[in-house]
Amino acid sequence: MPTHVRPNAVLLIITLGILTATGPFSIDMYLPGLPAIVNEFNADASTVGLTLSLFFIGLAVGQAFYGPLSDRFGRKRPLLIGFAVYTLASVACALTPSLGGLIAMRLLQALGGCAGVVIARSAVRDRFEQREAAGVFSWLVLVTGVAPITAPIIGGQVIAAFGWRAIFWVLAVFGLICLTLTLWVLPETLPRERRVATPLRGVLRIYGGLLADRTFIGYALAGGLFFSSMFAYITGSPFVIIEQYGVAPEQFAWIFGLNASGLVITAQLNRWLLRHYSSDTVLRAALMIAVAAALVLLLAAVSGIGGLFGLLLPLFVCVSCVGLIGPNSTALALAPHGNRAGSASALLGTIQFALGAASGALVGALHNDTALPMAGTIAACILGAVTCYWLFVQPRPPRLQEAEAPL
Repeated sequence: MPTHVRPNAVLLIITLGILTATGPFSIDMYLPGLPAIVNEFNADASTVGLTLSLFFIGLAVGQAFYGPLSDRFGRKRPLLIGFAVYTLASVACALTPSLGGLIAMRLLQALGGCAGVVIARSAVRDRFEQREAAGVFSWLVLVTGVAPITAPIIGGQVIAAFGWRAIFWVLAVFGLICLTLTLWVLPETLPRERRVATPLRGVLRIYGGLLADRTFIGYALAGGLFFSSMFAYITGSPFVIIEQYGVAPEQFAWIFGLNASGLVITAQLNRWLLRHYSSDTVLRAALMIAVAAALVLLLAAVSGIGGLFGLLLPLFVCVSCVGLIGPNSTALALAPHGNRAGSASALLGTIQFALGAASGALVGALHNDTALPMAGTIAACILGAVTCYWLFVQPRPPRLQEAEAPL
């Protein structure tokens, strides 16, 4: 399978990776500050957790609109609007005097920032066929994977020096950078002759057709449920590692970044594996590895065996599997839908972030000063991902088996 990238595509991939990193930067950079937000507003962890859950919901809902809009107006115009909203909302987050205002502005921030997430996937589908797209998505994971490594480290240092509000000023600057890249660097990947002006009823019909497609929904749910396990980790880990085990926010940032480095490594391993195996084969193997790691994580949380290290080791494996599961489930879900890539990408993202919002909210609701809510939710999500894969994707249609045969 060809996984090399054409030289003229390198700048496009780097730009799309930066735009896609809006989500990880907006989530991971302020994670070390969650306990400080709890203290400043004298609120409980579950209420402050809404700043994450509502952000996930905003990412889910917003993508359902940006997809059809980008199919109709091209990729650049919706991106410019989205990042303008994101930048202004970031400034509002920095200035808000109340927790309610912070939660509301986080929702608005997500509604703007999700444009980068959904439209970047669509742009890849515009330019690359499925076999090459899986490799390109691995390159995107490499670029965006820098975000969960560097964002909490930067966030921890910024919070230590200036407080948690400074994080949102940094995010506002990042929004301006994304606006500049969209305006001056990013090419329009959807020419006018390929744009589709679909009325609302038509959009709903497209979404209905996608939801009725067993292959699409199987890969979307498998990838989405696994994705949601990461949101359970993101929501729960600051309280488990910082509060339960007494790790300083700056040290937590390094732990979080170390886990994220596994994602970057496996994303590049995925490119090598795709030269020898089909995307579906790699996805299936990664799901099995993730199940084993999730069960070990659950055992460690229940028994306390190994202390903090007993949790971090299986967490590292689970997070690393994102680099194998994410690119392949995305490429396989979008492969048959080139003529409606924006809508398919939007629905895929909506499913992912809706499930992520639910898992994050569940961890917050079950918060009991132990690691069990986080570990239990992660295990349930990963087991659900495997179940959906086997229920909907297997046995696979012969046409996809042929298309996915390695070269």
